[in-house]
Amino acid sequence: MDLHVDLTERRDLAGQVYRGLRARVLDGRLRDGEQVPPSRELARRLGISRNTVSVAYAWLMAEGLLVSRGRAGSFIQNAPRERGARARASQGVKLRPRAVWRGLPAPPVPVPQTPYDFRVGHPDASLFPFDAWRRLMARQWRASAAGPAYADPAGHPELREAVARHVGVSRGVTAEASDVLITHGAQQALDLVGRVLLEPGDCVAMEEPGYPPARALFQSLGASVVPVPVDAEGLDVSRLPDDTRAVYVTPSHQFPLGIVMSPARRKALLDWARRRDAVVIEDDYDSEFRFGGRPLETLHGLDRSGRVLYVGSFSKVLLPSLRLGFLVAPPSLRRELRLAKQVTDWHSQLPAQGALARFIDTGALARHLRKTRREYEQRHTRLAEGLARHFADTLELLPSVAGLHLCATFTRGGARLEKELTARAHAAGVGVESLSRYFMGAPTRHGWVLGYGGVTVERIDEGLRRLRARLHEGR
Repeated sequence: MDLHVDLTERRDLAGQVYRGLRARVLDGRLRDGEQVPPSRELARRLGISRNTVSVAYAWLMAEGLLVSRGRAGSFIQNAPRERGARARASQGVKLRPRAVWRGLPAPPVPVPQTPYDFRVGHPDASLFPFDAWRRLMARQWRASAAGPAYADPAGHPELREAVARHVGVSRGVTAEASDVLITHGAQQALDLVGRVLLEPGDCVAMEEPGYPPARALFQSLGASVVPVPVDAEGLDVSRLPDDTRAVYVTPSHQFPLGIVMSPARRKALLDWARRRDAVVIEDDYDSEFRFGGRPLETLHGLDRSGRVLYVGSFSKVLLPSLRLGFLVAPPSLRRELRLAKQVTDWHSQLPAQGALARFIDTGALARHLRKTRREYEQRHTRLAEGLARHFADTLELLPSVAGLHLCATFTRGGARLEKELTARAHAAGVGVESLSRYFMGAPTRHGWVLGYGGVTVERIDEGLRRLRARLHEGR
């Protein structure tokens, strides 16, 4: 017998018994002071082992719903006084959320990985140096490294220094440790910026198509989000509304099209922000993976008026589950952003921050980036070549030299082909994402956004071959 399987099955059975008894207590079917059957008797009734029932009883005792009185037996305690009290409470007045939440899309339901997974935003977890990270985390869990019960909301001081050095070398972002605030990923960085800078009704301009989670976040804060078209040079600055308070952009690798904002557009955006007294939120989400050409200077590096807030994340570089990101902001907002972080969740997890600081300072991050960059460049090349070979008559590949995804638009068929072929692809075990889902308004382009973080080089060709086969179905 497989011992692990046996123990897992016992735990599952104990959980079923525990949940069944707990439900009967909370809905009044088992009353306060009522005796439960001895573990041996209940085990015989259910046809399971006595140990399994004993585990379920122990869980109920730990929760305070069951008490043992020696030879007298085990009795229910702390049960609702009236039968059905909990059920009646659930049928009372319905609490109403703010209207803005009813208009936002529900969180996506996690879906299983497909055999040929071209979904966006999925770095390859198999490339992560788990052994090295485990050792770093073990050091942080020692009492001498754990630090005080609560810490600086801005983050672990060593990590703030490490991030300042890292972005200075890799992206040309001039920052001191005091300019850096550690967050739970880029999404929290955007939330903090919105909390500090935006009043309800303020206009936030975003790229169209653009990043839906950022759009939903600004809307949840009561901002009026306005989509601004993107062309071959990036965000069309001439289309920005005059009353814009903040502009959210991904200039190094526009999400999802992959376009790099031209130097002229960068200058125009910064000049516009200075004239309009607006701020620019620069999301540099995956620029560490660059496969060709000289990287353009960040907006933050070009900014001379202190209007750019630079947002970065380690979700693509390491793992999304680590939930570590950062915000580089001007000194004029330092106090307020730190306060916003404190009232939101006080601070991010200290052991992970300490481990990441060491990971950067020892050169492990640089080595990891060299390794993953080589791997992702091979996938980028194979995917681009495969699209040109299999879909030259159907898709136009948009130029991109960075990141973990490519975007291709349909040259014919438009919305109909995008919808039908995407559904066929998923049925064939090929995970792709429609370009139209990234538009706030009516889509002006249709196609696919194809990630390559979750699919190996060896499986790319077969995945594209299956996509091509789906294209010919029904003809």
